[in-house]
Amino acid sequence: MKEQLMGILKDLRADVDFEKEKKLIDDGILDSFDIVTLVSELNSEFDVEINVMDLEPENFNTVAAMMELIEKLQEE
Repeated sequence: MKEQLMGILKDLRADVDFEKEKKLIDDGILDSFDIVTLVSELNSEFDVEINVMDLEPENFNTVAAMMELIEKLQEE
């Protein structure tokens, strides 16, 4: 799953080292357009439904947080 997520992130922003960044949203590394694209890709790739309630910075600041969100949504 992590490899799939990393592939999506690299396609989105090849210039970012997603493994090292800890504040992707808080530091403005990912903007609102990036998030819209990312959510669409994650919904499609992982067969989940990320809704408005999930669109909080802490869910997207790190790769680990994104993976936790995906896993939580897959369990629902």
